[in-house]
Amino acid sequence: MDIIPARPMLRADLRAQGVTGDEIDRARHAGRLTSVRPGAYLRSDDERLADPEARHALAARAAVRQHGAVDGAASHTSAAALHGLPLWRVPLVRSHLTRPGDSGGRRTTYLHLHRAELDADEIVLVDGVRVTSPARTVVDLARTLPFEQAVAIADAALHQKIVTTGELERAVARAGGARGLPAARRVVAFADGAADGPGESISRVRFARAGLPRPELQHVVLDAAGRFIAQVDFWWPGRAVVGEFDGKVKYERLLKPGQNASEVVYREKRREDAVRATGSPVIRWDWRDLDDFADVVTRLAALLTP
Repeated sequence: MDIIPARPMLRADLRAQGVTGDEIDRARHAGRLTSVRPGAYLRSDDERLADPEARHALAARAAVRQHGAVDGAASHTSAAALHGLPLWRVPLVRSHLTRPGDSGGRRTTYLHLHRAELDADEIVLVDGVRVTSPARTVVDLARTLPFEQAVAIADAALHQKIVTTGELERAVARAGGARGLPAARRVVAFADGAADGPGESISRVRFARAGLPRPELQHVVLDAAGRFIAQVDFWWPGRAVVGEFDGKVKYERLLKPGQNASEVVYREKRREDAVRATGSPVIRWDWRDLDDFADVVTRLAALLTP
């Protein structure tokens, strides 16, 4: 097989270029070709296949071509993936499409076809693919996903400045009597674009559920002379308590050319020492702590209780 696609291609496209069905199957069995969804293929060494969210976006692109006709658009989780929004612990097996109409939706192993009207301004093009707008996408997911996952998506959309709070509020208002609107209102009211990543968003939800005071986000800590020391993830001004979520992505983002992770960890330790020197206690947690947040809550409550 001479044609190994660098972008998702449908079986019909490959056949139209002269590739036989047997050649496609042999390339798959040889590990040179990978199916991103039934009937859509990509070269197996494409690095996007190793990232679940990127792979979901690839599958969504193919699904729009297979099932979107001319009036449909990638929606829900598929739209979020194409917009580059985080899908923390969201199932990614099915591609989601929305097409106009009030009946005829269906759900199969690899496809969830939604039936709903889409106004012209609720559809945008992402690399040539019809996708629900960021506001419509966030509200659709806020109606249908658990609160934590929906908040992480809404926070990210605001943080990336692909949507505004006003646009989200208008998207909720125009959704009319759609199922799940009370949940969507709660998500939009809670969303905060200052949260820098899903770990911080999930932590915010856990604070609220534990009854802890709402912290300030991305607070700048200064020394006694007013000089910059650090920008911290969470700050409780009443007790001058600092909270820091440690994610692997954070350290990778802090790497400068020629640096390794150990240098960044050392620099972070110096930074934390400087924050502590101002009299502010620092509480840290990471992804593992999100599975059982009780210890973090206990440590924070001890510092925040008068």
